[in-house]
Amino acid sequence: MSGLFFGHAEITIIPIILAYILDRILGDPRWLPHPVVGMGKLIYLGDRLLNRGRYRMAQGVLMVLLLLTIVGGLVIVLVRVAYGFHPYLGYFLEGVLIWSTIAVKGLGDAARLVAKPLQQKDFTSARQALGQIVGRDTANLGESEIVRGTVETVAENTCDAVIAPLFYAFFGGGLGAILYRAVNTCDAMVGYRNERYLAFGWGSARLDDLLNWLPSRLTALLMLSVNRPAVGISWRQAWRVMCRDARKHPSPNSGFGEATTAAILGVQLGGRNYYQGIPEDRPRMGDPLYPLATKQIEGAIQIMERTTLAMLLLIGLGGVFNVLP
Repeated sequence: MSGLFFGHAEITIIPIILAYILDRILGDPRWLPHPVVGMGKLIYLGDRLLNRGRYRMAQGVLMVLLLLTIVGGLVIVLVRVAYGFHPYLGYFLEGVLIWSTIAVKGLGDAARLVAKPLQQKDFTSARQALGQIVGRDTANLGESEIVRGTVETVAENTCDAVIAPLFYAFFGGGLGAILYRAVNTCDAMVGYRNERYLAFGWGSARLDDLLNWLPSRLTALLMLSVNRPAVGISWRQAWRVMCRDARKHPSPNSGFGEATTAAILGVQLGGRNYYQGIPEDRPRMGDPLYPLATKQIEGAIQIMERTTLAMLLLIGLGGVFNVLP
């Protein structure tokens, strides 16, 4: 097993770099079985069996623990067997596991599928593409709102789908990345604040908040460190906007990526969204120095990609310092 927790941070770099290369080349191929699909089936089964009765909060916590035990146990066995055959096979398997938890290419491609029809003023196709990556209603959105939804999605998922899994991969190898993705998937499926999931999803939501607390703030710092703010905006101004607006978001973590992206691009995110026809007002983040135009989507993607490279550099430095006498 690799990872700082296992005393092998230096060899964790190998599967992490492999995972990044696989992601950049292949993205998320539909022909390859994905661990998240299996996790989703387990969560769905747990929801059906345990989300009932008087003790839904405790039963929801139990479901998360059972999920982590099953997924973690399976990964440990597979990885140990792989390393038992040959270290390179172990590196490869861990690389594939980490690859399954990150989505640099997939996130960028999904955002560009929205931007391409927008450039041609094909709002119908742009709305349909946006609807594939957000939960909000998209049927009546204009250009600026389509751009806002896309930029917000890229900004938020820079942590959830890139930086956080890489963070936990550094400390726990493939096991760390997969366990993070298991919690994140559980939160995505049952972590809603509605009648059915408010109690049952409490454990999933709180654990996801806990695991993302440090990575979300690291994401914001990396974004500011390696991305030049738009013309007319200084790094100090961008930092102030991030500090001012990051905690406005209903999530204790999601606001850091969104507020920092908004600060760097010089745009304003947030506002009114509709979910199944029900309006929900989100706090405004960033200053509207520039309009929400189609080019801002590519700007958000570039922020995500540069931030990913900065994280890989940080991981590489962490591995080097770990092996120094």
